[in-house]
Amino acid sequence: MSAAILTGIVAGMHHKSILAMAAIATISVLSGCNSGSTGSEAAKPSTDSAKSTFKVALLTPGKVSDAGWNALAYDGLQAIQKELGAEVANQEAAGPDKIKDAMRAYAQKGFNLVIGHGFEYNEVGIKVATDFPNTVFVSSSGPNSSKNAGAFRFYLEQGCYLAGMLAAKVSKTGAVGSVAVQNYPSIVSTLKAFEAGAKAANPKIKIIPTSYFGAEGDIAKAKQSTEQVIAAGADVIIHQANDAAQGVFDACKEKGVVGLGTNADQNANSSGIVLASATIVARPAFVELAKQVQAGKYVGSVQLFDMSKGAIDFVINPTLAKTLPADVIKLIDETKEKIKSGKLIVPKDNF
Repeated sequence: MSAAILTGIVAGMHHKSILAMAAIATISVLSGCNSGSTGSEAAKPSTDSAKSTFKVALLTPGKVSDAGWNALAYDGLQAIQKELGAEVANQEAAGPDKIKDAMRAYAQKGFNLVIGHGFEYNEVGIKVATDFPNTVFVSSSGPNSSKNAGAFRFYLEQGCYLAGMLAAKVSKTGAVGSVAVQNYPSIVSTLKAFEAGAKAANPKIKIIPTSYFGAEGDIAKAKQSTEQVIAAGADVIIHQANDAAQGVFDACKEKGVVGLGTNADQNANSSGIVLASATIVARPAFVELAKQVQAGKYVGSVQLFDMSKGAIDFVINPTLAKTLPADVIKLIDETKEKIKSGKLIVPKDNF
């Protein structure tokens, strides 16, 4: 409003009206200043309608169409939506700054639960949680927890141990290897378990060091890293490549070596070379977590989900199973039962 028009209005108003208008203007200004509220205030739903809606968000390091790590988390999110009637949302967020911004944005919109799918979301979630006490932040891996933040860890090492045993038994060169996107503690631990399984099956097996290609979703770099491991002598390759896994499988196919899947069942990959997969069954864990939050019973902690809870499995490709000797399949089956029963404790790093 221009100064001239405002002067004209004021000139025609009673003194009390002027005071009332000034009071209203003051309230409006103060309201505008408070629009950037503190985290704890922003986390509270602003309407009764919002309070009645259970909201869950998922952050992943890559595309949820990767048929692997990110896809299994999205499947868990869909289970939350279906079984609990939750409002759900998801987005890619990699790197501390993007992760923090995404977490804060969801909390400010009144989301009750924000799941960061990976070790890298744990520390950031703990820090953001202090500003938003009405939102729970949970990462799928990580060592830290607080009142409204924590982690749930999939004991994928169990499946990777079996993958290592199978790799050592089918290798013709006497060498096996691995390819991974980053050397996150959670990834390193699964690959150590793969090595332990291989050594258990064949103490003389050679382990080619893991090749880290360092870029989420970079299929070309994943393929190059796989070619390097194959060139070093490995003829069975396991990966922790997330949505760049196709690069690993493509290199294996071109070089005529065996590939092993992880996280999701990747046995049906178009390459046709995936002999078996160490898998995570995420739905039960995701739904259990969401129920705790929805009921207001969540307590910050690090929860472990393993084979005994149906969260981890090792699945041999039924199409390629006929190529395996009966004694190898028997070894895998018997070892799996030992792991499930607790008779065999698969090594895992503490982090």
